[in-house]
Amino acid sequence: MLERVHLEILTAIKEHGTLTKAANALHLSQSALSHSIKKLESQIDTNIWEKEGRKLRLTAAGERIQSLANRVLPQFAHTELLLNQIAKGEIGILRIGMECHPCYQWLLKVIEPYLSQWPDVDIDVKQEFQFGALGALHNFEIDVIITPDPLFTPKVQYIPVFEYEHKLVVSSDHPLAIQECITPEQLSDQVLFSYPVEPDRLDIYTQFLRPAKSTVKQHKTIETTEIMLQMVAAGRGVCALPGWLIDEYSKSMPIKSLRFGEDGIHKQIHIGIRKDDKNINYLKDFITQAQQTV
Repeated sequence: MLERVHLEILTAIKEHGTLTKAANALHLSQSALSHSIKKLESQIDTNIWEKEGRKLRLTAAGERIQSLANRVLPQFAHTELLLNQIAKGEIGILRIGMECHPCYQWLLKVIEPYLSQWPDVDIDVKQEFQFGALGALHNFEIDVIITPDPLFTPKVQYIPVFEYEHKLVVSSDHPLAIQECITPEQLSDQVLFSYPVEPDRLDIYTQFLRPAKSTVKQHKTIETTEIMLQMVAAGRGVCALPGWLIDEYSKSMPIKSLRFGEDGIHKQIHIGIRKDDKNINYLKDFITQAQQTV
C-alpha cells in the first residue's frame, strides 16, 4: 500500500506544484512518478491529486498522506544520517533549536569547549525553529531545544540549566535610571524595543504590563541585540533582556538594568531533549557543559 516513495512524491508535488518539477527534484521520470501514484490510487480507490491548469492540487486524501510525510520523512532522514555516520566511524551531529534570542552569546561559550571535547561531533544551530522548536524536536528535525518557556509533553525531557532575572534596560541618563525598580505605569510613555516576537511571548507584557492593565507608548522590533542596545543607549527607548546579558554589555555601553516591580521577573533556561535520547553520551555531555557555563 503506502510506500516511502509515495510520501516523497506528494511532498515534492506540494513543494513544486507541477509534475515536471517534482520529477526533476526526485530524479525520476514523469511516467515513473505518475505510474507510482496511479497504482496507489487504484489500491485506495480515490484520487490523490487533481489538475488545475498546469499545476497539481492535492485532494483530501493526498493532503492526509502529505501530512503523514511531514512527520515520517524527517525520521527516515535522521535515522539514515545516524546509520551513515556509524558506517563512517563518526559519532553524530547535534542540531540545536533556539527559542531564546539573547542566548546565542551564551551558547557560543558552551560550544567552544564542547567541540574540543567531542571532535567527531558537529553542531548546527537551527534558527528557523525559534518559536516552533518543540514540533521540530518531535519530528527529528533538531535534537535539542534551548528555551526559557518549556512546553512539557510525554516524550520530551527538560533539564534546567541556569536561573536569571529578566530586567528592563534604560540608558544611564534616562529619567528612570535613578530607580532600582519600576512600576507598569512608568512605562506608559516609553518606546519599547524587542526582538520580532509576538507580545504574547514577551514576559514584559505577560508578567508585568498586562496584569496591571497597562502598556507602552509604542512597540518597535529589532532583530539584533547589539542594535537594540545601541538604540537604548542613545535614549531612543527601553528594552527587556536577561540580567546576565545586560551585565555583559553594561561594561562597554552606557546602560542600566532595572527590576520589574519589587519582586522582579525570574526565569530559567531549559534544555529539552527527546526522552529516548537521554543516554546518548555526547548529548549528556553537552547538557553538563551547558549547566557549567553561566
